[in-house]
Amino acid sequence: MNNQHHTYDIYYDEEGNFLEITFGIPPEKEYADEPEEGVFITKDEITNEVKGIGILAFKKRPHLLEKYLNKINIKIPINISV
Repeated sequence: MNNQHHTYDIYYDEEGNFLEITFGIPPEKEYADEPEEGVFITKDEITNEVKGIGILAFKKRPHLLEKYLNKINIKIPINISV
C-alpha cells in the first residue's frame, strides 16, 4: 500500500459533527469498514487501499483520528481541531 498521498480533502459537517478525510483520487468502487461505532475506513474495492476515514461525534472523540491514522499507517501534514 502506498501511504504517500499527495492530495487530501477534509470535510467537516458542524451540524452533524462528522469529520471526513479522503486521500488521493477517489476510486470507482469503494467500501467502508466500521472498526468501532461511528468510525468509517473507506477502501478501494479493487486494491484494498485506504482512501478515507470518517468519524461521527468528532468533537467528543478527536483522539480517534490520530488513533486510526496510526493504525492504517497514514501521516497527514496537519492538525485538525474544531
